[in-house]
Parts: sequence; structure tokens; C-alpha cells
Amino acid sequence: MAVFDWLFRNRKTGEITIAQLPNAPLIVFLAAWILRAVAQPTGTLDTVVSVVATGALLGWAALEVGWGVNPWRRILGGVVIVGQLVLFALR
Repeated sequence: MAVFDWLFRNRKTGEITIAQLPNAPLIVFLAAWILRAVAQPTGTLDTVVSVVATGALLGWAALEVGWGVNPWRRILGGVVIVGQLVLFALR
């Protein structure tokens, strides 16, 4: 129970925080992801949407690593950054 408390306890409010409402970078990422899924752009537009989505996701992850409210959020941000770097390396 102590590990759970340490991992998920919000350092600001004292409450358990696993997920939060999306902030601006995450909203941009989700909008780009939905646009890509619905419109299925090609060519330059597809590249622009991909760059915007990836940049927004990395921005969100960096914010979580630096200012996440608990270790879970910071670890989650770090995992997203590492995952994006691995995907980039595999292309």
C-alpha cells in the first residue's frame, strides 16, 4: 500500500491522481490524431499533421516529466518520450 500511495498520491492536493483532464498539448495531439483517422490526409498534409501530433505529444510528455503531480505521471511522461524516440529510430 505504501508503494501505491507514493506512486499515485498527488503532491499538491494529497488525493490519488492516475489520470487528469487533458491540457493544451494533449488536446492538440488528440485533435491531430482524430483528424488523421477521419480525414486520412496524404502527402504534405499528412506530414504536417504527423509532425504536429508528435510535437504536441512530446510537449505533453516533457511537461509531465518536469511538473507531473506524482511519480506515476512523471514515469508516464518518460515512457512516452522513450517510446517516441524508439519509434523515430525504427523509421
